[in-house]
Amino acid sequence: GEAAVMNPMQRLLLEHSYNALHMCGERRASLLNSDTGVFVGAWAGDYDRIISSTGKGRSIYALSADAAAVMVGRLSFVLGLQGPCTPMDTACSASLVACHGALRAVQLAECEASVIGGVNMMFTSSFGSLMAMAGMTSACGRSFTFDKRADGYARGEAVTMATMATLDAERVAPSFELRGSAVRQDGKSASLTAPSGQAQQGLLHSALADANCDPDELTLHEAHGTGTGLGDPIETGSLSAAVLTMRSPEVASLRSGGVKASIGHAEPGAAMTGLLHLAVGLQNSVAMSNVQLRVINSYVEGNLRGGRCCLPVGIATLDESSTGAVSSF
Repeated sequence: GEAAVMNPMQRLLLEHSYNALHMCGERRASLLNSDTGVFVGAWAGDYDRIISSTGKGRSIYALSADAAAVMVGRLSFVLGLQGPCTPMDTACSASLVACHGALRAVQLAECEASVIGGVNMMFTSSFGSLMAMAGMTSACGRSFTFDKRADGYARGEAVTMATMATLDAERVAPSFELRGSAVRQDGKSASLTAPSGQAQQGLLHSALADANCDPDELTLHEAHGTGTGLGDPIETGSLSAAVLTMRSPEVASLRSGGVKASIGHAEPGAAMTGLLHLAVGLQNSVAMSNVQLRVINSYVEGNLRGGRCCLPVGIATLDESSTGAVSSF
């Protein structure tokens, strides 16, 4: 009954969250009635159209089939988690904002550990058609990050889940230290959806300050990198002004890239794909390739010129003790 009606993203969240918890050594018995939190970037998406166009809409379970609060709350219900349970919808940055919320909750002792992540699935062509009409998506079906061909982004699907705990917590799975984060808004910009370079610079400064991180420490940067003619130049301009100009001339170049060029833009689930892409690079001491980069966007090139930053088009080796940063706007 209920499983046949509910949004499939609920099942995916349950499955992958359980896998993440299991991999770090947690068991259902120890999680029951714990103050473990759940923070997930999610939106209802277009599943409501499936419900309204089929007999599923007449089920009593239709009320709980598609709400983001239910989608995230179901994990807390199934495992008996009594910590904060929060769905985040800040569009493309949703899952990284969720990660920020989990970090603050752990730092403030609101919970000892959290499940964090993001999810996105596409069920109909309606959203994609509207985005294409608005000029947001690529006519070529690719996210040409940093490339002169950039004409919008390619939509993608993803479900990415991880766990967060205090540094003294024992964990079985590979772990990384999340030193700090920051969240801000564009405020008054050219339009409701247009990015603000000034606000992005403020965000980067705040994130570095919160992490107590000197720009010279950074070796790897995961860009938002949607592959748009407006967004990519503004992002690289902000990176140059807030980070690259603050780095010492003798440090190695900062490697920057974006996973959206490989897997598309997973919208509310996108930011966590970037964070995990960065984590894989740090774990293996490599900077991933910018797979769609053939001829660099002239505005991006101008912003990065002389700034000790490179955009790898092949696998680049890093020092083992590397520090990375991820942006999501």
